[in-house]
Amino acid sequence: MPASAPASRIKPRALRSGDTIGIVAPASSFKREEFEAGCEALRQMGYKPVYSESIFSHDLYFAGSPDRRIQELEDMFQRDHVKAIICARGGYGANYLLPLLDLPKLAAKPKIIVGYSDITTLLTHFCDAAGFITFHGPMVAKDFAKADGFDPVSWRNAVAGAQNWRLEFSAGSAVKSLGSGSAEGVLYGGCLSMLVASLGTPYEIRTDGTILFIEDIGTKPYQIDRMLMHLKLAGKFAGVRGIIFGEMLDCIQAPNQRYTLEEVVMRVVDDLGIPVAYGLRSGHVSRQNITLPIGVKAALNVDSTSVSLEILEAAVTV
Repeated sequence: MPASAPASRIKPRALRSGDTIGIVAPASSFKREEFEAGCEALRQMGYKPVYSESIFSHDLYFAGSPDRRIQELEDMFQRDHVKAIICARGGYGANYLLPLLDLPKLAAKPKIIVGYSDITTLLTHFCDAAGFITFHGPMVAKDFAKADGFDPVSWRNAVAGAQNWRLEFSAGSAVKSLGSGSAEGVLYGGCLSMLVASLGTPYEIRTDGTILFIEDIGTKPYQIDRMLMHLKLAGKFAGVRGIIFGEMLDCIQAPNQRYTLEEVVMRVVDDLGIPVAYGLRSGHVSRQNITLPIGVKAALNVDSTSVSLEILEAAVTV
């Protein structure tokens, strides 16, 4: 069974211009030119990226062995001058690190850690079992490497300690209302494939009392349906207070799909009677990756004309 969650979550220190950011690769390897472009973008933002030369290692499709990757991650947590940790990319492989993690050691020096995709595995586990706030957002060799790859407003609000900030979307925007209502809960979630992969393991996700964020990429609608039903049958929607889906990039059934993915997901979640929205750009996105703090109190409001997600507390200490 999973370890009991801490009574209250730990907030890492805020990130400021001039701070040092440690770059890690807990999962797949990456293209060096994209990594270097992302590091340069961080420098232009006023940060000082640092990384180990071993980060360029290859082991099959991984960024080196599990031992290399866990040592790199724990080392960045232990370095006092490193104020935040950003993953180079996701891909696959973070699950290898789960049984190797020394959670009390990491929780003793909590830091901003940012990623998505396969990194969901670490973000949810750190939030649940180690008890600190994590961040679903842009990665170095993906989003920071692109000119329009991340959303600067949500990034600043999330990592610098803004109070009560809001993401608002009007009718006609990319974010759609699927089920009206209002709810408050703990913002939680990430990549659907990784959320489902946790079920039946000691690292199983804890969704009770949450505003659940769900996103994925390149997954066919029937596969999305199957994974949502898996969560439902496992009881993981029973205590969820609201759901907001991501952009769901390239989640289509080619070539002649006669239904929308919105119809598919509502077939599964409509009977929950909770607010449901669709289209928030965080994680696998076409542009401007939005940073979402995982583990903070949030409010989701959905009606026929607008959607808003309000972060009700600072995600970091200032």
